[in-house]
Amino acid sequence: MEKTNGFRLSEQVVRELADRNGTPLLVLSLDEVEANYRMLKKHLPMVSVYYAMKANPDLRLVRRLADLGSSFDVASDGEIMALAEMGVAPHRMVYANPVKTMSGFAACRKTGVRKFTFDCESEINKMAKAVPNATVLLRIRIDNTGAHVDLNKKFGASPADAVDLLLRARAAGLDAAGLCFHVGSQMTSVAPYLTALRLARQLFNDAKEAGLDLRILDIGGGFPIPTPDLDLDRGEMLATIGKEVAALFPDTEIWAEPGRFICGTAVNLITRVIGVSERNGQPWYFLDDGLYGTFSGVIFDHWDYELIPFKEGFAIPSTFAGPSCDSLDIMFRDKPMPPLAIDDVLLVPNCGAYTSASATVFNGFAKTEILVWEEIKDELLMGEKVLLACAG
Repeated sequence: MEKTNGFRLSEQVVRELADRNGTPLLVLSLDEVEANYRMLKKHLPMVSVYYAMKANPDLRLVRRLADLGSSFDVASDGEIMALAEMGVAPHRMVYANPVKTMSGFAACRKTGVRKFTFDCESEINKMAKAVPNATVLLRIRIDNTGAHVDLNKKFGASPADAVDLLLRARAAGLDAAGLCFHVGSQMTSVAPYLTALRLARQLFNDAKEAGLDLRILDIGGGFPIPTPDLDLDRGEMLATIGKEVAALFPDTEIWAEPGRFICGTAVNLITRVIGVSERNGQPWYFLDDGLYGTFSGVIFDHWDYELIPFKEGFAIPSTFAGPSCDSLDIMFRDKPMPPLAIDDVLLVPNCGAYTSASATVFNGFAKTEILVWEEIKDELLMGEKVLLACAG
C-alpha cells in the first residue's frame, strides 16, 4: 500500500515561523514536489509528464520540475514566456488551452512552441494561420458528473465529431497527431480513466479507418491528493491506469498533464486569528488570509481546506472569514473547531494547488509570502531538537 500524508509542518515549527516571519505565510517543499513527480513516473513510466502550470506557477517549483525532466502544459503567453526565459525548450511545452489568444500564438512563434490542443472547428484555421504545420491533439469530452471539478462542461468535442475534426485539421495543413481528454479534477475513482481510455482506443481505430495514423494520446490530469476523508492507495490507482494504457496503446506516445497531484501536498499555510465575534449564536473567526488570497481555492477550486488549530477543546460549528472588507470574504461556515482566541495560529496543509495561483491583491492586501522549506528547515529543526532535549 502506498499512502502518504504529504508535507506537514510541526506545531513547534509553525509557531517559530509565525514569530519570525509574521503571518500569513506559505511554506513550499520542493522535495515534496519531487517526490510526487517521481511517484507518478514510477507508476506511469510510459507517460511524459506535462506539469499544468496553472495549478501553481511558482518559478522555484517549476525550476525543480524542469531539472527533473518534466515538460509543461501552458495556457497563455505569460506561461510560455516564463518557461522560455527559464531556458525550457519549446518542445517541452504544449499550448493546451483549447481556445487560444493572439498573444498566445505570438509567444509560440517567438519561442518555437508548436504543440497545441483544440476542440472545435473554429480553432483549426486560427492554428493553421498562426503556426502552419503545428502538431495538434483534439480534446474529446468525457462526461463525468462525479468529478470534483467537471472540466468537460467548458471543453471537449463530442466523440462523434472527433474523426471529422481531425480530418479537417489535416486538410488545413496541421499535423493531426492524436487525442487528449481530462476526466476531471481530484478524481478518486479509476473507472472514468478506464472508460476514457477505451473510448480513445475506439476513436484511434476509427481514425485509422479514415486514413489517419494517430500517434499521441494525452490522458490529462485529475490524479488525486490525500485528504482527511480519503482512504486511497494512489500508487495502486496509477498502476491500474498504467496497465490499461499499456494494454490499449502499446505503440503510442503517452502524455499526462498533472497539476494538483504534483503541487497540492507541497505547500502549508500558516494563518492567524485577527478577530473574534459571535453571530446568531455561532463563533466567528477572522483570519489574516482569505478568499481573495490563499483561500481563493474555496471559490475557484471548490476545496474544503483542513484547519489545524493546535488547541484542545470541544469542537463546535464555527464560521471563518478573511481580512478584507467584502462580505463575500467568508471561507467556511459550520466548520467544527475548538474555541479560538486572537493571535492563535492555524496550520492549513495541502495548500499547493489553486491557492496562491489565483490569489489577488484586492483591498490592498499583499499576496502571501512563500518560503522554501529546504532553505530554512535546518535552522528551524535544530531549534526544535534543542527544545525537545530540554523538555526531556
